[in-house]
Amino acid sequence: MLLTGIAAGSFVSTLLGGLLALRLRDKLHLILGFSAGAVIGVAFFDLLPEAVNFGVKFHSPSVILSWTALGFLFYLLADRMLLIHGGGASAPRGSVAAGMLCCHSLLDGVAIGLAFQASRAIGVVVAIAVVTHDFSDGINTTNMVLKNHGARSAALRWLLLDAVAPTVGIAATRLFAVPGDGLGFALALFAGFFLYIGASDLIPESYHAHPKFLTTAMTVLGAAVLYLAVTFIG
Repeated sequence: MLLTGIAAGSFVSTLLGGLLALRLRDKLHLILGFSAGAVIGVAFFDLLPEAVNFGVKFHSPSVILSWTALGFLFYLLADRMLLIHGGGASAPRGSVAAGMLCCHSLLDGVAIGLAFQASRAIGVVVAIAVVTHDFSDGINTTNMVLKNHGARSAALRWLLLDAVAPTVGIAATRLFAVPGDGLGFALALFAGFFLYIGASDLIPESYHAHPKFLTTAMTVLGAAVLYLAVTFIG
């Protein structure tokens, strides 16, 4: 029942973000800044400590943390592959970018499912971060299509697909379970994903057009809120 509610929240959050992007395309830097702090916060304050706690029974901390680097670099390569598909703006490039964001949302759902395999508390914290981040996912998916000269109808289709993707990811984890010695690796891997998304995507996106103190303050606030959530739940 809880996972159903989380899936619904993720769907609504993504959809609202995309629809709002169609109306307020240049006034969302504060929300993006908060989302950046939230996803970075869940990586540092929840996923990494839990990865070490679970994995240290089987592997050294350095081995576990190397999976965080692997996750970061994997997302780096996936992000750079997007740039190979053309230098100028075009509708096909916008579709490729939107497709990458949908894959990212699918992995967000998998992260939630795996976190709940670790414990309910971890699952709730990861879900909070993902649902918060999904709002910016909807914004980015819509903007990626529109800024590459895609049609509004195409942007809405990609937005709907992106909104459904986390639910598919959550459902997929019901079909398999990560063994105890691999759970630390999985949490560390997703910590790397979240660090890349926050530090290399959301922070620059929120700040480059609005280099204001308030934007940075919202990022710090997002991280602080996740710290308090982890402390309260944990």
